Amino acid sequence: MGKEELQWRHIDLNLLVAFSYLYRHRSVSIAAEHACVSQSAMSHSLARLRQLLGDVLFERKGHQMCPTERAHQIAPKISVLLDTVSGQILQSEPFSPSHYQGVCRIGLTDYAELIFAPAIYDAIRAQAPHAQISLINVNRSNYEQISEQEKLDIIIGSIPLLADGFSSQHLYTEQHVCLADLSALDSSIFSADGQLSLQSFAKLEHALVSPDGKLATQIDKTLVEHGLSRQVTVASRNFLTIQTLLKGRALVAIVPKKMAVLATEQAGLSMFEPPIAVADFDIAMNWPEVKTQDDKNHWLRSVLSKVLT
Repeated sequence: MGKEELQWRHIDLNLLVAFSYLYRHRSVSIAAEHACVSQSAMSHSLARLRQLLGDVLFERKGHQMCPTERAHQIAPKISVLLDTVSGQILQSEPFSPSHYQGVCRIGLTDYAELIFAPAIYDAIRAQAPHAQISLINVNRSNYEQISEQEKLDIIIGSIPLLADGFSSQHLYTEQHVCLADLSALDSSIFSADGQLSLQSFAKLEHALVSPDGKLATQIDKTLVEHGLSRQVTVASRNFLTIQTLLKGRALVAIVPKKMAVLATEQAGLSMFEPPIAVADFDIAMNWPEVKTQDDKNHWLRSVLSKVLT
């Protein structure tokens, strides 16, 4: 009996599944719950993994089982291996969009859902007429958790610091503009050529799109550098709420340009260049690395990249 054959006799591939759950949830009890096994069975699997790999793999720190350096090193490889087994070996037939009758689960930030939902629906249904589409709200703080809970295929939005275990494709870079109901503003604050001075901008009451609930942004810091400040009188995480608030009120908001274009069409609002520098931001399509080779995910990325760029 060869050395390689002898090694395989001692390897239970279920241990790699147990490792995946432990690495994802950082808890023996939670990993056991998601794996549908008892806590003692999960603890036994961890003991066998430690013996097999010659490393403790997870160390208890407070209420969490924190991965060791060795665990971090092997986690991506195990994810790829498990994905290969489930997606390429166990999958009975090639993926066919025209015959697919399952659900495409798309995570979107509030902004991305408002702008792209119709285009996403039309693009997917054009090629997969029997598919269902589930649009699930995510943000920068919860997209990892939601991705796992909802088994998301794709996440679309602005997520600057993408977590390990996700891949990304840049879609486009978004600009900012001012949005307001000009009929509710004093026209004298604008110059003859329709420009708004920085001083007039600061004196207006401001509505703020705030994904994290904060009432100040980098704009406030820039205004301070010019010896100015503004009054933010309302903030919301929802872009559509801000659009509704601006109508008929002496408010101004700095919003992404694509949202402003939509608001001018739907609500009769007006957009104009801000009198202050506002940083652009990137919109990207993200997905779990383990799904990179998945036929369905590859098709979804191809479809969405064409309509969202």
